[in-house]
Amino acid sequence: MLVEFRVRNFRSIRDDLCLSMTASKDKEKRDANTVETGITSLPTLVRSAVIYGPNASGKSALIMAMQFAQIAVRTSASLMPGQPLNQAPFKLDAKTSAQPSEFEFTFLLQGIRYQYGFALLPDGIHEEWLLVYKASKPQVWFERKFDKKTEADVYHFGSSFVGTRKVWQQATRRNALFLSTAIQLNSESLRPVYDWIVERLVVFGAGSQPPFEQSTSWASSAVEKPALLAFLGAADVGIFDVSVHKRKQHMLRFEVSDGEPRHAVSEAEVNFPVFLHKGPGGEAAFQMEEESAGTQRLFAFAAPLIEALNAARVIVVDELDSSLHSYIVRFLVELFHRPAGSSTAAQLIFTTHDTSLLDANIFRRDQVWFMEKNREHASVLVPLTDFSPRKHEALERGYLQGRYGALPLTSDFVPGEKPLGT
Repeated sequence: MLVEFRVRNFRSIRDDLCLSMTASKDKEKRDANTVETGITSLPTLVRSAVIYGPNASGKSALIMAMQFAQIAVRTSASLMPGQPLNQAPFKLDAKTSAQPSEFEFTFLLQGIRYQYGFALLPDGIHEEWLLVYKASKPQVWFERKFDKKTEADVYHFGSSFVGTRKVWQQATRRNALFLSTAIQLNSESLRPVYDWIVERLVVFGAGSQPPFEQSTSWASSAVEKPALLAFLGAADVGIFDVSVHKRKQHMLRFEVSDGEPRHAVSEAEVNFPVFLHKGPGGEAAFQMEEESAGTQRLFAFAAPLIEALNAARVIVVDELDSSLHSYIVRFLVELFHRPAGSSTAAQLIFTTHDTSLLDANIFRRDQVWFMEKNREHASVLVPLTDFSPRKHEALERGYLQGRYGALPLTSDFVPGEKPLGT
């Protein structure tokens, strides 16, 4: 389970920004919306978090930061030597534009808390660290810092970190993460950290959704199809059955031969879902393109969401409500708000503009966050709890009245009038 994610100096985020999933001592919806960890120093985590804010406030930047850090962990060891890193610092400050971008995940796995992070510039990794809490006091497994004077990385390894550490260190290039390199060289001790970031964390940025292939594959599986149909039935989209048909699809491939660009067309069979609908006058099969954008999106998310719930993954979605009715989004959130007998659970983190979800019947006060920009145009993330709302306060009305900030400040527009400053 995610405990917190920190980021600094990335896109519209200048200063240290932290999204925390740590629950407050509030007993409201404790059984449904939180999970007990069994750890004294970190007793309870929330199962979901929702982030509100105007357009261009930085909500997407936060989600992109998670995705950027995840991709760096997955791919950095495969970069070519000397290949610059694709840093995206805060550009509206001359100081920060030349400083490293920082990312840090803190998460729980099998009762152990891990705190892993790194800082980078285009010329390489400038810091990397891993702390492991098997007790209240952290064990420093490794620390790495770039020394500008010697132009070399300086490593410190803790006694609790086992394996061929020097071999992994020597194999780690300036533009690669030590974690990624050690995994390529079969580090078993670091495998849980890598797998959590790469496999258990699932991030969908703005305008994206899962490919249809997984849900389509489930539709042809006798084991997984019942869960898929139950999910679609519960969401009330009118689908009674899903079958899988093969279609021939032409693939256009470009390549360079003898210095000349060429293209080739190939044909392949691709699986496509077909949806059965029933009405008073009969039944009919619908192709994917005949379904609404919302139904297509819901079908794409079906298998990944069910799998996340079963495997205790963390799902992060920018603009979850895109093409989905408020009640469907509420239905998806409530799938994560269910008591579980273990100390781990799936989590859902998402951004939205749907203020109808700002409802004390859905979320605890420690699950709601607001993103806005300060006077320096840097993104700031503020929890609802900072405003000390009353227990039964009308959260949606309070937000729309400006009580919590994070609203767009529009002004009068006169067609034909010149912009200010011209």
